[in-house]
Amino acid sequence: MKKRFLIVLFIILLGCAKQPQKEAVTVDPNVELIDAWINTALDSVGLPMQERKNLLQQAKDRAFALANDSIGIQKLSKISLVYKELSDSLEFRQTNQQVMKLAEEANIHDALGNSHWDMAYLFSSHGVLDSAFYHYQKALRSFEQLPTNSTSNSLKGRMLYNMGRIQESYKDYLGAESSITAALKIFDDLEDTKRTYNCYNVLGIIASGMDNSEQALEYFAKASSYLDEFDGTEKARYVQQNQNNIAHELLKKEDYEEAKKAFSELLKTEGEDLELHSLALTSQAYSIFKSEKNYDTVAQLLDEAIKLNDSIGYSADQPRAKQYYAELLAEQGDTAQALEYAKESRVLAQETYNNERLSEVLRLLTKLDSENALAYSNAYYDLNETIQEEERTKRDKFARIRLETDQVIHENQVLSREKQIWIGTILGLILFGMAVIIILAQYINNNKLKYKQKQQESNHEIYNLMLSQQGKFEEGRQLEQKRISEELHDGVLGEMLGIRLILSGLNERDDDASVEQRAGLIERLQEVEEEIRTISHELNHASYEKFHNFIVSLEDLIKGIEKSSGIACSFTYDNKVSWDNLLGDIKINAYRIVQESLKNCVKHAQCEHVDIAFGMSGGKLKLTISDDGIGFDTNKGKRGIGLRNIISRVKKIKGTFSIDSVKGKGTTITVTIPSKYIGLESTLNDIAQKQVLNA
Repeated sequence: MKKRFLIVLFIILLGCAKQPQKEAVTVDPNVELIDAWINTALDSVGLPMQERKNLLQQAKDRAFALANDSIGIQKLSKISLVYKELSDSLEFRQTNQQVMKLAEEANIHDALGNSHWDMAYLFSSHGVLDSAFYHYQKALRSFEQLPTNSTSNSLKGRMLYNMGRIQESYKDYLGAESSITAALKIFDDLEDTKRTYNCYNVLGIIASGMDNSEQALEYFAKASSYLDEFDGTEKARYVQQNQNNIAHELLKKEDYEEAKKAFSELLKTEGEDLELHSLALTSQAYSIFKSEKNYDTVAQLLDEAIKLNDSIGYSADQPRAKQYYAELLAEQGDTAQALEYAKESRVLAQETYNNERLSEVLRLLTKLDSENALAYSNAYYDLNETIQEEERTKRDKFARIRLETDQVIHENQVLSREKQIWIGTILGLILFGMAVIIILAQYINNNKLKYKQKQQESNHEIYNLMLSQQGKFEEGRQLEQKRISEELHDGVLGEMLGIRLILSGLNERDDDASVEQRAGLIERLQEVEEEIRTISHELNHASYEKFHNFIVSLEDLIKGIEKSSGIACSFTYDNKVSWDNLLGDIKINAYRIVQESLKNCVKHAQCEHVDIAFGMSGGKLKLTISDDGIGFDTNKGKRGIGLRNIISRVKKIKGTFSIDSVKGKGTTITVTIPSKYIGLESTLNDIAQKQVLNA
């Protein structure tokens, strides 16, 4: 494969060399070679991934060696995008950062802006919207330095539009309206119909978020006036989008008659967007429910929407359909069934992180379930407090990003002015110095006043935090008691069980080997005594880091159980996993899960062999413990404290637990754990600190 690739590359280069030259233009052969490597790495799907990355690395090294900075930066930017196409985000980010640094040093504003744009797109696609906003704004500042023309204006408008979308998603409506309005002016001047439509559409969404339905409907109507200039399938899709926005705003406005008509028209249009069709079905049902009270039609539409959501896996709108069905059943007097649907809606809203729907369902449950109304009311209050705090924090973050960027621009302008003044006359320098002194004095006085104000606000916040913290002390004490109980049960009782089994077999033997073995067991009892002492003093998190060689600890545990119980145990693990770099919480809880499971095998399973496997599956750690014992019916009987402790430990490390057992065929326990590493967290913290410094 490698030889064939080299032959193809040679032919490409030979073909490039043999092209007839129409003009006497000098072409750097290094540039042609870089382009050939980049194109081969991007297009050669049959080439091994490592070979493609090697080609990119060669192209990257050659690009750094180019004498022309602008061409080198251009090639590096192209290389970074190929890394993104190959899903190598680490190399993409490293190369992109190098492009940013070089472009900034060389004042190549278009390359700098495009690099920030690429980084913003990466963060946006991964849901890290605050970082995406930061890079969109940096890209905007770079594009503002370009000569004013239609291309640079379009780039600025697109950055403003992306910033506005992010601000709207975090309910920073004033900031979003400012960004989208600025983008709209640019696109309107450029006669960019599609982007003008998008701006009016987002302005309608912003007005809706600010509970200004009349303004929202005006914006949606204005957006619809541009649809006639669209073509083909694209036009049909945007028409449906616009109709849906108008219909939903009428529903939000509680104009149910008009909403019913709008959704009816929307459902008549042809299209392949099943999610939009499901949204319209649910909303049409609610419009009829609120206007006609035609319960049969409402139930039919909601059933159709729920079935459609299940068939296409559209979980985002399923909580709303279930909630409306609960309201319908409650209206018909079927409170029990309504309560079931409302509870299902609550679970789905939690699973999809739909806080707005969760808030509505909690209010409904407060009315339906009078016995638990207080609990639902408290949950509703806590949820609203959390939502408001998160929104306030994110809005402050966006404001801080804008402020920091504006401060950098302002500082650069001040430096430029100072440079001009220093070139002037001595008189101008003296006057400038006096002005600076006055400005600094005023600046210091203002800062002192701001500092005092912030200090008062901070003292007030600290007082509120102290009040709220008192309620958490008792909860922390109970959690610590539970943890110590689990340590005693899983650790000490496991050791005591093994020692008891061995001593039971040695009671009636007086030979030297038995005496020596009993002496060894006495030493183990001393170790158990030491472990009890350790647990009694173990009131801080440092004990969770005590497994310096995690696999050796597991092997020692398994060998000890095997020797004490007579059960044959086998242990396999994945050598590629960096076990000792796992977080302490994962190691200690995984160790206790294995220990408790083996203890259950000895006490209950009556097995002859146990298999323990620990490895990586689908990006997560997977622990499997299987025995060939008598098994049990998992659907009958109560779970013992050992099994409850295992489940509790799995929850602590945010894992998943399953148990599969058949009578006469043994039992299999499977635990899936998120793979969190100490080293990875440190790296992420370093990156975050660098981003803050660069900002």
